[in-house]
Amino acid sequence: MTSPGAESRPKARQPIDPANTVGGQAVIEGVMMRAPGAWAVAVRRPDGLIEAIRSELPRLSSRSLAARIPFVRGIMVLGESLTLGFRALSWSAQKAVDEDEEPLTNRQIAFSMTLALAFFMAVFILVPAFIARFASGDSTLLFNVTEGVVRLVLFIGYIWAIGRSKEIARVFEFHGAEHMTIHAYEAGDPLTLDAVAKYDPEHPRCGTSFLLIVILGSIVVFSLVHQPGWLWLVGTRVLGIPVIAGLAYELLRFSGLGRVPWLSGVLAAPGLWLQKLTTNRPAADQIEVAIASMVTALDEEQLQAVLGRGTVPESALVARQGAIAG
Repeated sequence: MTSPGAESRPKARQPIDPANTVGGQAVIEGVMMRAPGAWAVAVRRPDGLIEAIRSELPRLSSRSLAARIPFVRGIMVLGESLTLGFRALSWSAQKAVDEDEEPLTNRQIAFSMTLALAFFMAVFILVPAFIARFASGDSTLLFNVTEGVVRLVLFIGYIWAIGRSKEIARVFEFHGAEHMTIHAYEAGDPLTLDAVAKYDPEHPRCGTSFLLIVILGSIVVFSLVHQPGWLWLVGTRVLGIPVIAGLAYELLRFSGLGRVPWLSGVLAAPGLWLQKLTTNRPAADQIEVAIASMVTALDEEQLQAVLGRGTVPESALVARQGAIAG
């Protein structure tokens, strides 16, 4: 996907200081941003106004020594990300519906997320192993190849299929807005609609890339285990996921920092290709929401640095003020 004004697109500075990086995710009619000292969510309400919330939360590495240990920190960050994602989705679900609609309850969203995790484990981890077991006979090589191919096809096919939904396609637009805003922020650009719109919606530190690395990593790791019995088959696939997740986090973090550009490019490429399916180019009003989430998540010193780059949409600053006052 080529964005307008691609020739003049500013380049992100390399290497990126890990202390200043920002993460996030798309939510219902909005974006969650995770800055070094806080996280925030901004959504577009049915009346057209942007509303935001903000919670102080220092980096996990500053709160736990274990979160500084390679591989272990990936598992811990994943757990915290899932928790914040649940809270962000819960709040956005309440704010993004019309008054005459019944918002989703926390219990409903928690059930949905639990079901989604179980679905991921069953469909993308266990089902390929079962299919490979029946299709490969006694050949370990055929078992490993079949399991890997089935897992990858199922994963990409699922993402493509859900993207056909109008509701999910809109979430993918906010996903693109999130990435574009992070690109502009980390490149030192003004957080204006025009400056953010110059960037592509893909980002090397995306959760989509993380999931793809987990899928690809599972192919490599599980191939080291000889074709097991049924109990061992299920056990290795379930218990191996945290190990693979820790490895995936380290690879994603390395590629996002860009300290070895050519290697970072190779590691990031598959995830960036897959993000063609999970991100769409957003409208200006969606970028505005992402900017509001970003400036709300930043602390006062970081905000002043952003304001020193240029103007920020007034609606974003109003949303930040409302979040702090609330």
